[in-house]
Amino acid sequence: MESLTARYKDTILRMLSHARSSPKVSLDNVYQEGNKHILPFIDSMVSENLEPGSGIRSFEHLERLAGLSRDGAKCLLLVEHYSNFDLPAFSYLLRKMGPEGERIADSVVAIAGIKLSETNMVVTAFTEAYSRLVIYPSRSIDEIKANIVDPIKRATETMKANAINLASMRELARIRADGKLILVFPAGTRFRPWDPESKKGVREIDSYIRTFDYMSLVSINGNILRCNPEGEMLDDVLCRDRIIFSVSDPRNCDDFRHAVRSAAASSDDKKQLVVDAVMAELESMHEAVEQTLKA
Repeated sequence: MESLTARYKDTILRMLSHARSSPKVSLDNVYQEGNKHILPFIDSMVSENLEPGSGIRSFEHLERLAGLSRDGAKCLLLVEHYSNFDLPAFSYLLRKMGPEGERIADSVVAIAGIKLSETNMVVTAFTEAYSRLVIYPSRSIDEIKANIVDPIKRATETMKANAINLASMRELARIRADGKLILVFPAGTRFRPWDPESKKGVREIDSYIRTFDYMSLVSINGNILRCNPEGEMLDDVLCRDRIIFSVSDPRNCDDFRHAVRSAAASSDDKKQLVVDAVMAELESMHEAVEQTLKA
């Protein structure tokens, strides 16, 4: 098995010639439209590694959620996260579903951590193919507080992170009322088998659910870009596989939160319980698909 950059070095170089010369993320560009000139390059990588049988199950649930969004509801996709190719594969398979799939793919806006926009130009090029709203995840803010010794620099970076997040939430309020489907990975990071904590949902997902009307959960079985425990993102290893996305029927966000929080004890962290319930349901969906694949 080869790394992504080793296998597709020439393709990536051609892709970079179509990338934007994006400035660093600022308060004025937290929302970034996808660069469709890059999509064909990434699509070719995805298609070459997908096995037959890959696809999206319960597509009608996704159609229903998209319809609710177009009718003015604020709609959320909560998606399992195993690979930096989860979103590329989802987008590719959506667009293979015909005109409605293409329409839905165009409406998806992913919540993306700032590292994907500022790590290096190759990572940024892969990221900019898809519309995204850039945030500072809580883990990144924790890293600032833990790793920057100088108190003035630490305070400055923390203020910048908070300002970026405030700008992103303002943009979120605008675009989610504009027929967009907001895609969030509730674990906040790819699942790494050697790190069980990487599959734990992050607490702030409760705040997303609280401010949306409807949500669908999306499980993922299969992975064509495996995490490399000894490398960075660009060292991830390619692997041919069948990928199946399974979409739950849309549900009312208020009802979901109320049910979870009502069952909690007064001493429980109710926000964490809500995201734990999301992760448990995603795991159940994942296992159900796994069983059908073994049958």
